[in-house]
Amino acid sequence: MKGFIFDLDGVIVDTAKYHYLAWKQLADHLGIPFTIQDNEKFKGVSRKRCLELLLEMGDLQVSEEQFASWLEEKNADYLNYIATMDASEILPDVSRVLDFLRERNVPMALGSASKNAVPILEKVGLTDYFSTVVDGTQVVKAKPDPEVFLIAASRLHLPPEDCVVIEDAQAGIAAANTAGMYSLGIGAAEVLSEADAVFMNFTEMQPSFLEEILRLESKPHK
Repeated sequence: MKGFIFDLDGVIVDTAKYHYLAWKQLADHLGIPFTIQDNEKFKGVSRKRCLELLLEMGDLQVSEEQFASWLEEKNADYLNYIATMDASEILPDVSRVLDFLRERNVPMALGSASKNAVPILEKVGLTDYFSTVVDGTQVVKAKPDPEVFLIAASRLHLPPEDCVVIEDAQAGIAAANTAGMYSLGIGAAEVLSEADAVFMNFTEMQPSFLEEILRLESKPHK
């Protein structure tokens, strides 16, 4: 039996654009230049670490109280952006792959750094596909630490080597590999070169490939 663990942002839905707008809003307020390219460094990283990176970019040091206030400000802006999300935000062919796995009774989990994973799944109507959700409210260590995926595997009652992680970020691929799981990258092959396999999007992920993954032996320990 294999289990699949999905990241959320950039894999199931493209919330990266909303994260960018919210971080950009805060960066503008702080007078820190912030571009789409800068936002790439924030993918798959906890909100706290993202703010640390932003402050490093601006060479700013602040009190814990101010830090916490800006975290809340960014999250409030982000929540405003995602408030109108619906099923149209699901990335192409994600639903096809989820249906394929569900029809074969493959257990599925969500493993995301996002603290808003549950409301986002509810908004886009995908909650029922996942037997468990492990999000940023339940982990201490951010990716590339494998904690989020190891918790998900435990809840699926599967050893890590029988789990397949689908990720769009380098940190997520690194976390999956460290955990001893199969890592499938969604995005550019040159960025996700450490993954066991890479697809630009789910449209490229054919049923024959998924059948092959389900037949594979457990991933050998490195």
